[in-house]
Amino acid sequence: MDLVPILAIIVMGLIVLILGVFGIRLLLKIGKKGIMLAFNMILGFVFLYLVNSTSLVEIPVNVLTLLVAGFGGIIGVGIMVITHGLGLF
Repeated sequence: MDLVPILAIIVMGLIVLILGVFGIRLLLKIGKKGIMLAFNMILGFVFLYLVNSTSLVEIPVNVLTLLVAGFGGIIGVGIMVITHGLGLF
């Protein structure tokens, strides 16, 4: 059994964990607005995934739609669904 891949996975995991801790500390320093922005982005991505998982609407996933879902959140995804339903997108 080779230990190099296992050690590489452990080192990469530790690096991700350390970066995550520093990222959370940075968000807490930025304050409530930064946390709400991150939460809004996560909700936008989740709702974009949920909308695409239904068979009613198929919104293509590209840079533009990810930016709208990230910065617009649920409202941005709702606007994309409406524009897609109207045939504008």
